[in-house]
Amino acid sequence: MQLNLHMVKDFLELIVGVGFYLFEAFVRLLVQPAWKDVEGEIVLVTGAAQGLGKLIAEELGHLGATLVLWDVNREALEKTAKELRSTLDVRVYAYACDCSRRTEVYRTAELVKREVGDVSILVNNAGVVTGKYTFTEAPDNLVDRTLRVNIAAHFWTYKAFLPDMISRNHGHLVCIACHGGLFAMNGLADYCASKFAAIGFAESIALELRVLQKEGIKTTIVCPYLINTTMFQGCQTKWPSFLPVMDKKAAAKRIVDAILREKMYLLLPSSLYLLMALKRYTFSQVVYMQSPSKQNCLCIEVFKSK
Repeated sequence: MQLNLHMVKDFLELIVGVGFYLFEAFVRLLVQPAWKDVEGEIVLVTGAAQGLGKLIAEELGHLGATLVLWDVNREALEKTAKELRSTLDVRVYAYACDCSRRTEVYRTAELVKREVGDVSILVNNAGVVTGKYTFTEAPDNLVDRTLRVNIAAHFWTYKAFLPDMISRNHGHLVCIACHGGLFAMNGLADYCASKFAAIGFAESIALELRVLQKEGIKTTIVCPYLINTTMFQGCQTKWPSFLPVMDKKAAAKRIVDAILREKMYLLLPSSLYLLMALKRYTFSQVVYMQSPSKQNCLCIEVFKSK
């Protein structure tokens, strides 16, 4: 009898808690929180030489944030930094860094701390994809590279910058994942595994911070479908009206808006929210319907930098 009472109590607490958070989520849909001020904040964006990373940095720079750009492509990085310095009235720093190498991340992070200051917004955007092999055919070195860049790099950047955020109880961690972290994609088993891991890691750290009562450190997890960057060049969508290939500038604006409003999750386009709701009940059918065609998926070339 005593055990049954405890079970009833736990169940009621669960129902009340779920109800409260559903109500809170509903209110947030109706009343959008105001943008936070990022002027003077030090923002570090990985994979910032081109594509989405460059555009996210540019958007935040327009709002007065100090920009720290990381990328493995030194030549493209210097070109981007020069361009942003000429168009933005903010400090822009560029550091060539291979985020998949732990010692290189730690070494470059120390340089940033000495030369710029404490990073308060970390955008883990760098990523790679190989889409021309089935998993059994994929060379081991490319699988290893995918895992090191797309997920292990997040460990090292968090290790480098999160302790200072915790000491100040101030910061924002941004994970640019992918719909491949929510749904399986044909021919991209290693890529999907890395993105599933990135989402799980970001959620776990967010929970740790909440338990530590570090409410001043926010987390934003972004899961876009396809964006017209070089990363998924050649991919097409089966349903362009329902799951369109997004314009990269529009995607960057939506991502920055989510950061400024301190949203935990952002799925792009919004139709992904519906597919996520359906996935639990019709997994294989939903995954098959939303996946880019086999032909287009398998013709992607090895990606250089996001």
